[in-house]
Amino acid sequence: MKKKNSKKSVFKSKNIKHSFTGTRLTKYAGLSPIMKYIKKTKLGRELNELFPTVMYNSTKFSNVQVFLSAVLASFVGVKRMARIATFTHDPLVTELLNLNTGLNKDVISTRLKAFGQAGAIKLQEHLFGYSTNWLKKSNLESISIDADSTVETVYGNQQGAAKGYNSKKRGAKSYHPIIAFVSELKIVVNSWFRTGSAYTSNGICEFLKQTKAILPENIKDVFFRADSGFFNGLLFDLLESFGWTYLVKVKLKNLKQLLQKQTWHIVPNNPDIAICEFNYQAKGWKKERKLRAIRTVTDWVEADFLGKKQFVPVYEYACYCSNLDYDALELHEIYKQRSTSETWIEQVKSQLLAGATLTDNFHANDILWQLAVLAYNLSVMMRYKFKKLWHEEHATFRDWFINLPGKLVKGGHQLNMKIYKHYAQKQKWNEFADYLAFTT
Repeated sequence: MKKKNSKKSVFKSKNIKHSFTGTRLTKYAGLSPIMKYIKKTKLGRELNELFPTVMYNSTKFSNVQVFLSAVLASFVGVKRMARIATFTHDPLVTELLNLNTGLNKDVISTRLKAFGQAGAIKLQEHLFGYSTNWLKKSNLESISIDADSTVETVYGNQQGAAKGYNSKKRGAKSYHPIIAFVSELKIVVNSWFRTGSAYTSNGICEFLKQTKAILPENIKDVFFRADSGFFNGLLFDLLESFGWTYLVKVKLKNLKQLLQKQTWHIVPNNPDIAICEFNYQAKGWKKERKLRAIRTVTDWVEADFLGKKQFVPVYEYACYCSNLDYDALELHEIYKQRSTSETWIEQVKSQLLAGATLTDNFHANDILWQLAVLAYNLSVMMRYKFKKLWHEEHATFRDWFINLPGKLVKGGHQLNMKIYKHYAQKQKWNEFADYLAFTT
């Protein structure tokens, strides 16, 4: 009987030599269709008119190239001046920005500082037009505005950085921007870059007057929602004068003692929850307002009562000031929905890197903040009609669509992008790239 031929498989790994000789390679293939979308918004042309560059023999870069390099860097997740400068040496970025060579970090910093406060204000006022236009195109008649503030810790001697409330690093200097989101679109409708010593609600009335001016005529009803840092009688007066509805969490030093004195009503079918309402007029208020509170049993602890052991409830309280005609339980559920705005703030800061790239100049940092917020809004609005993509966080979108390796090839007086043939997301990538080519 013949023996069967059997061989064991042998694993072999080939040796690969390395050399830094590759040319026209990019890490950001998805920036090309995104830049087509940006061009159709006329952003580059408008910034060029707003901040014209006087070209001397020694001038190598225009102001608009500096602005757009910061916007694109936010898209791909690049922060800090030196890294943004390196980013602009990428062959695709060089082509998209029409650069002869990559930017120098000192050029970026020097240009931004030269604009000063007037430049920061001019840029902000111009970008308001984009928010107005997006809201107008949405055809929304009712919107919700979620206001919040965020702390951005700094580690140097940046101008305008100061010690203030900083829950992440006590005593550290910071900036303290304030942001207002339109919840239905997830866009930032307004934001102020502020010093770290600014209290949460500092300037909130002027901020909302400016925000109201941004809203187009098709917006008839506005609901304003904010946390306890915005518990302010002057704010409520303003919102009522606007005809806006509002919901703000209450902040009082003696709040717990005040709530313990109230008459509570158990919610039907839920003995662990009770609600109450009462009128209150804080010092400096023009009139009293109705406050509504909810009390929830979170635990039971053993305690002595007249020499006997018994279990007593531990309560958690939440109290709200609102001109909505709802009870405390309904207001509590509506307020919880604002937690999504905290997620959006993290996207603005952690994924689009607003406040992560800093100079030693406050107004230059303000401009960088605004450009990163603009990048966030562009990311949201370019995906708005693709609901599955719209619900993705920017980091997810960036990973599969933007930060994609490719090779630029020149042929027939045209640039072509070569992307890996068997890329898993090829169909979705092509579908969205085609969409960007025909929408604004």
